[in-house]
Formats: sequence, C-alpha cells, structure tokens
Amino acid sequence: MSDELFVVDNLTVTLPTSRGPVDVVKNVSFTVGRDETVGIVGESGSGKSMTALAVLGLLPRGARTSGSVKLEGTELLGKPDRDLRSVRGNAISMVFQDPLSSLNPYYTVGLQIEEMYRTHRGGTRRAARQVAIEALDRVRIPDPERRVDHYPHQFSGGQRQRVMIAMALCCGPALLIADEPTTALDVTVQAQILELLRELQSTTGTGMVFITHDLAVISSIAQRVLVMRSGDPVEYETAEQLFSEPRHEYTRMLLDAVPRIDDEVAP
Repeated sequence: MSDELFVVDNLTVTLPTSRGPVDVVKNVSFTVGRDETVGIVGESGSGKSMTALAVLGLLPRGARTSGSVKLEGTELLGKPDRDLRSVRGNAISMVFQDPLSSLNPYYTVGLQIEEMYRTHRGGTRRAARQVAIEALDRVRIPDPERRVDHYPHQFSGGQRQRVMIAMALCCGPALLIADEPTTALDVTVQAQILELLRELQSTTGTGMVFITHDLAVISSIAQRVLVMRSGDPVEYETAEQLFSEPRHEYTRMLLDAVPRIDDEVAP
C-alpha cells in the first residue's frame, strides 16, 4: 500500500438547524496514499461533498467539526482560515462538478489560471502566462497559445472541465479532490476526462479523492472506495473487494441499481 499522504480520522460535521444541531457527516475515516485514488460514493445528500468542504474549511457559517484531517502529517482541522488559504489550491486542489459556474465569465481562462499560480507561487505575469499555456497543453486543449486568451463560454463542457483540471494542478498539489467532475458530461467525454486524470496522476504522483454517485465511474478509477449513506460511512473496502463481495446491504442495493448490458428488458 502507498505511503499515507492524507488521513481523515473520525471526521464529524455538525450543522445548526431550526430543530437543533444535526450531524451531517458522522465519524468518517479513510486514508489516501501517494498516486492513489479513493472513491467516495453515495446518493445525493449522503455527505460526500460536505466531507470535501470540511477538509478545505469551506463549511457554512455555524458548522462545527470534530475528528482529525491530516495532510502529510499536518493537522488541517481547526486551522484558522488565513492558514488554510495557503493550503487551498496549493497543497490541496478541488475540481467541481459544474465548471461553467466555477469559472469567472468576465476573465479569460488564462488569467484565471495565472491568478491561481501567482497567488501561491508568485513570479511575473509573463512567467505565469507560460505556466497557464503549459497547463492547458497538459490537459490536451488544442492550440493552447491561442486558447489561453479565450473566455469560458468559448469552450465546450468537456473543455471547460479540462480547464478546471489544469487550474487545479498548476501548483502541483499533493492531493486533488474531484467532486463529481464528469456528472454533466456525455459518456464519451466522461471517459476522456477519466483517462486524463489517470494519466496526470501517474506522472505527478498526486493522491486523489474522487466523489461521485456513479459506481461505474468509481470501478474504473479508484483503488479503494468509501460508501456513505445519510452521513454515515457504511463500507470502506478495496474496489476489488467492494465490487466482487460487498458486505453492506446498502452497497448491494447501489450495485443492483447499476444498469447492465445483459439485463432483461420488460416487454
């Protein structure tokens, strides 16, 4: 097993409500090694994205956390926001599921990548522009020298997601969190994005947390899988074990819900 890069231990997230505090993430634990992908799966509202937001210190106002979140041995949970700013986008980057709403429509994609790079690494505008061009080339955006000056609406959905990946990786993060990055894409583009992530991970050694509700996607990219239901971790296994011999009834139900090519169609 890979060296432990990222360790989440008994993470609990509590949100205030009109009926009192509610635990929306309950005692979640998992580890991510270098060059390893851990998938987090479950239905909408199961606490997948809330877990990622807790890691980055981006929870709603009034939220409380307990447990431990360590990156390369450094505790992140409870750090003041000013300290987490140097972590977000630098040591840990996140790719969101809707790149159109994540990218600023008023700025070119190049300027947005440059801003990310210069915020964490400094340097001149010219050097940052070269980093942006190289980042777009790495994610296979055609003609990156020209496209770096284009705006988000001038890219297709799959290309916008590639831009988000380029931005997330431009500072060489140790950990990448991908929050349903292929949900809005058709199957062909989805496969291209997954292949791209695998290739980039193999060359950079970045650990990855891949969040999705799609078990078919998880089967093609993750080495270990955490299954969540209503904030509870119900199963945490290697992908091979989970797909061949799931132990929890909820996991079996999720697997049974995946369409299969040999399923009989009712007349």
